[in-house]
Order: sequence, then structure tokens, then C-alpha cells
Amino acid sequence: MKIKAIVLDIDGTLASSDVSITQRTVEALISAQKKGVKVILASGRPTTGMMRFAKALKMDKYNGLLISFNGSRVVDLSSGNVIYDKPLSVGDSKAVLEHLKNFSVIPMITKDEYLYVNDVFAGTMDFGGTKSSIIQYESRSNNYLLCEKKDLAAFVDYPLSKILVAGDPEYLRKNYEDIYEPFKETLSGMFSAPVYFEFTANGIDKAEALDTVLKPLGIKPKNVMSFGDGHNDQSIIEYAGHGVAMGNAVDILKKVANEVTTSNDEDGIAIVLEKYGIC
Repeated sequence: MKIKAIVLDIDGTLASSDVSITQRTVEALISAQKKGVKVILASGRPTTGMMRFAKALKMDKYNGLLISFNGSRVVDLSSGNVIYDKPLSVGDSKAVLEHLKNFSVIPMITKDEYLYVNDVFAGTMDFGGTKSSIIQYESRSNNYLLCEKKDLAAFVDYPLSKILVAGDPEYLRKNYEDIYEPFKETLSGMFSAPVYFEFTANGIDKAEALDTVLKPLGIKPKNVMSFGDGHNDQSIIEYAGHGVAMGNAVDILKKVANEVTTSNDEDGIAIVLEKYGIC
């Protein structure tokens, strides 16, 4: 296969459980870039939360791209320019945030260097027996300062790249259909993790953004290899000529992928790149 672009989700895919990239994977991806293969990170994370991974892979040196906010924005790392931007309208943002008041969830929105929430001390959840703050995790992992706004719907007067909804995994699983119901014909909604349900503009997903920016470069889907682990990665797995699900991926992704590799803690990406001589 002739691979011209490698597309990678971050959490659960490129990043191992300790949110670092293994040395073998770093070396494989840098080697692939030296051969002329474009590396693209495609994540639900905001752009700021992707930069340290891009830096570790030297993507600015090799004309890499960042697809952030689940496909709402694309940044060209060589120039720093935003080359694709499809946010939620102010009206849609207000409507979603007003609707979320009916549920026991934690909405989070961003602007510039700030993460806005109703209560910075809320959001303590049980993660495998360890209690921690989902709000603190989001702010620290994505380099945001925290700011409280009692009424996010009233506060928003600017387009949002996405609305992040955090909640207890069991509660979200039982209630996500009701959360999404008023907007299912007009907005995109998806799980990015068991604790996260996200709203983006209509038709937005990672593959839509990917296709838009690859076409001018002459890179066709058959020349793309994508890696992912979550529900929000299904679009890039199905888009790519060769879609790879991580060993820790959700079942639906393993079913639609061309192959399943080892987990994000077992150099799953590097193993596939080495197997096909891409690095």
C-alpha cells in the first residue's frame, strides 16, 4: 500500500495510559515523516491540548496538521494558520447549554485561554477506584485557566468550536439520547469517551475535516492510514484506505477497521508502521 498520510487520535491511541508517547512510537512516526509521509493528529481535544504531542513528533518541521475539537478546526503547524473552522452558531450554543440544565451533567466551553464551567469545584468522579476532578483534568491537560459562569447559556455570545458534556458514565449512557434528541437533526453529537458527550456543528466529524484539507494536497483516502480507539474515531477509520483499531478500542471500531493492532500501551501504532515498512 502507498501511504501518504497517517491520521492519529490522541487519547487511548497515540497516548499511552500515562498520557505520554512511547519512544518506539515517536521514532516510528518521525521516521515516517522523514520519508515524506504527512502526520495528522485528529482529536476531540482543543488545539492547545494537542501541541505537546505535536512537538514531541516534530510535526512543525514536517508540515503536520492538527484536527481539533472533533473536527471543528484544523491548524497547519508549519504556518500556525487555521485552515478550516466550522464552529457552532451562537444560537445553537445557547440552545444546547439551556437544554443541558435539565440534566445532571457538567457542560464545559472554552474561549482563548479559559475553560468556563458553572462550578470549578464540581465534577469529582470515580475513575477505577480513584476519585478526581474531571474539570481539573480538562483544564490542566489542555492548558486552560478556569473561570466560573453561573449561566453559560446567558454568557455565550461567540461561536463555540464544541460543547463538552461530562458526566457519570452510567448516567450518560442512560440519558444521552434525551440530551441529544432536540438537536439530532441540526447538530452533530457523539461520545468521545464514556465520561464525555460532545456537540459540534452539523455534519462535523474528524473525517469531514480530514477530507477537506487533504483534497487540495492531492491525497486520496486510499493513501491514508488512520488509527483510533473511540466512537468519535469511526469516521476516520472508515474514511481511510487502511483503518486500524487499537487493541483497547471499542467493539464497533474493531468491527469496521481493516485490522486491529495491540493497545496504546503496547506500541500498537509502531507495530503496524513497521509491519508495512512505512517508517
